[in-house]
Amino acid sequence: MDNLLSIVTFIPALAALILAVFLRGEDEAAQRNAKWVALFATGATFLVSLFILAGFDPADTGFQFVEQGEWLLGLQYKMGVDGISVLFVMLTTFIMPLAILASWNVTTRVKDYMIAFLILETLMLGVFMALDLVLFYLFFEAGLIPMFLIIGIWGGANRIYASFKFFLYTFLGSVLMLVAMVGMFAEAGTTDIEVLMTHQFAYEDFSVLGVHIVGGMQTLLFLAFFASFAVKMPMWPVHTWLPDAHVQAPTAGSVVLAAILLKMGGYGFLRFSLPMFPVGSEVMTPLVLWLSAIAVVYTSLVALVQEDMKKLIAYSSVAHMGFVTMGIFAANQQGVDGAIFQMLSHGFISAALFLIVGVIYDRMHTREIDAYGGLVNRMPAYALVFMLFTMANVGLPGTSGFVGEFLTLMGTFQVNTWVTTVAASGVIFSAGYALWLYRRVVFGDLIKESLKTITDMTGRERAIFAPLVVMTLLLGVYPSLVTDIIGPSTTALISNYDTSLAAAEAASQYAAN
Repeated sequence: MDNLLSIVTFIPALAALILAVFLRGEDEAAQRNAKWVALFATGATFLVSLFILAGFDPADTGFQFVEQGEWLLGLQYKMGVDGISVLFVMLTTFIMPLAILASWNVTTRVKDYMIAFLILETLMLGVFMALDLVLFYLFFEAGLIPMFLIIGIWGGANRIYASFKFFLYTFLGSVLMLVAMVGMFAEAGTTDIEVLMTHQFAYEDFSVLGVHIVGGMQTLLFLAFFASFAVKMPMWPVHTWLPDAHVQAPTAGSVVLAAILLKMGGYGFLRFSLPMFPVGSEVMTPLVLWLSAIAVVYTSLVALVQEDMKKLIAYSSVAHMGFVTMGIFAANQQGVDGAIFQMLSHGFISAALFLIVGVIYDRMHTREIDAYGGLVNRMPAYALVFMLFTMANVGLPGTSGFVGEFLTLMGTFQVNTWVTTVAASGVIFSAGYALWLYRRVVFGDLIKESLKTITDMTGRERAIFAPLVVMTLLLGVYPSLVTDIIGPSTTALISNYDTSLAAAEAASQYAAN
């Protein structure tokens, strides 16, 4: 099918346009129609995206389904997917219908709410498919706007503060990336990502204002991109916007933020940092590894003392993203495979955990852990689902959470044993905060009067969790579903990375002699 990527990308935007033009009023019928249009559009997007997965050839390490043409002032519209990006496309189209279903109880400005989510899906898909610097930057930055509105309009009591903090952190981090892109175009003469991945940017050391820059221009370009991707993930210590954003966002906003938006940072490291700036990446690897290990331990300890369920899960997300950055910058097969697997797994598990909070928040309108206890007595199905995803979050073997953590630790161990040792201790802390949360919310006697009439999950809520349960268990026992697709592309990435480093080292030795 021609233009398959564009079709998948712009189905949600088309649905948003239909809602904006043809749907009028805020009565109950109009609200119901808005929800059904959004659900139909996101469901159709997922079904069409299955053709991408079906037609994808994992053995081909290049970009597939490539679309190219001029679109504005000579700029290139170029889209494509490889083994690294295709599963992020699938994750996005998989999660969005569930996010819409989770929004069925929204009653305020429903049409605008659905339009924001549909536009957000188009922009997120564009990030994972774009093969032009300018196109990538437009998709990457424009995605801030609908999420800013989702938090700021439909969020909690402190939503304005959280939405501005989210926007300013992520936007300011990306300004340096834009400057770096201009520099890359000036040197390489193109904005084509596929060409830039084979271009060798200058790596000779030089000094600026008396400061010696090891790795030269590559290190500066790496740091500019790092500023954007580290905030987006987010990495410690630029993670402080995330707990506020999660706590204030509506349930579906938290789901999309954790499951998809955070993955753009890790994807950026894989698409830009390692292939385009290998020398800069090598220079900065020790710093990134230690920042990752600190993130795993520190944010796990912070999670232990949280009284708000969403904030606890948000800190848990930062800790899990620490494993991702460790695996990426280990720059070996196990590490990179593990990082991608961890991002996909976290997409399912974190989405489920925020949905789990949303189920009881819809009933009790509080996220305070102390407000609950003994829910197993009234909500056995809920308790079972909560237990499964608690165990997956801890990394229990047999769930997808175990595979990603194990591979990233194994890859990092080959590079730095001390970093691995510190990060592995975070696994113990994660068991502490996750099981402590489950114990306080689910177990015990049902003594609070307000909980004695609480009802178990509805059919709609069970339907939302069912595909997440299936994927978490399926990838836990059959991880090759993912590794077979990403393996050849990560092998090619690491091979090119090692070759570039070897060539740079040989050139440096030759120059020294």
